[in-house]
Amino acid sequence: MHKAWRAAAVLAASGVLMIGAGACGGGDEPGGSGDGGGLSGSIAIDGSSTVFPFAQAAAEQFNQQSGAVKITVGASGTGGGFEKFCKGETDVATASRQIKADEEVPICDANGVSYSEFGVANDGIAIVTNPALEIDCLTTAQLKALWSSKSEASKYSDVDPSLPAAQVSLFGPGTDSGTFDFFTEEINGEKGDTRKDYQPSEDDNVLVQGVAGEENGLGYFGFSYFEQNQDKLNLVAVDSGRGCVKPSTETIQDGSYEPLSRPLFFYVSGKAIARPAVKAFMEYVLANHQTIAQAAQIVPMTGDQAGKAKAALAAAG
Repeated sequence: MHKAWRAAAVLAASGVLMIGAGACGGGDEPGGSGDGGGLSGSIAIDGSSTVFPFAQAAAEQFNQQSGAVKITVGASGTGGGFEKFCKGETDVATASRQIKADEEVPICDANGVSYSEFGVANDGIAIVTNPALEIDCLTTAQLKALWSSKSEASKYSDVDPSLPAAQVSLFGPGTDSGTFDFFTEEINGEKGDTRKDYQPSEDDNVLVQGVAGEENGLGYFGFSYFEQNQDKLNLVAVDSGRGCVKPSTETIQDGSYEPLSRPLFFYVSGKAIARPAVKAFMEYVLANHQTIAQAAQIVPMTGDQAGKAKAALAAAG
């Protein structure tokens, strides 16, 4: 393991933001509206590291109007977030994929945790390299040849002679990550299928430091983390058969960055949405999703997506 990556992994925080003085759980005093006025209590949020910047920005902006509501935002990964959520330990699960019907839904059901799903933003999985590793575009077939469990590539040129003859050094999300699930299914053809000799982390900031600190580093993670660190990284275009396309707000929203574009979600428990502070928070998030997305450097929802999310909130209310 490269020394810079090891240092980043040791020093990286667990990805928890606390707004106000409170921790998890807690009820709310009645009153207030979507602007956060007159509210109190706490809201516990945990899940996807990809959605973390959006949830963090939402919490900070909401508390500019209602500082009395104490919000915690964690980043234990989509799978880790659903595990806590389905045990009733959190109010909101942030996710870079939908809840698993065969694994996670039964746990929620067994614990009496009902929920509503809300789209909140969009994301594209960014393929990045260290600037010293000159790779401009990869086809989906080349990505599979590099990342699949059957890959025997030890140098990038083993995948394609046109690629650098540099030793492969890979960084990617761990198995609790929704990004991991999505990437392996879309690229390798089976969820969870991946080569084992890469450096995993549920924390995208650790992956950024890994790729930036390793001369031959290549990795994948949420597009917003590239945007926040583009001075340290090279963005690789992806060719799914229609030419090389790089992720951007436009290509992610219109789906032309394929197959690595996806929606991002908040899951809110039925018990939580009945509390005034949580309902007001969600009303604020959906009313201000574009401003929040801009602050988080994440791709906002389209108007159609926002309309569906607001309709879901009205139904949940």
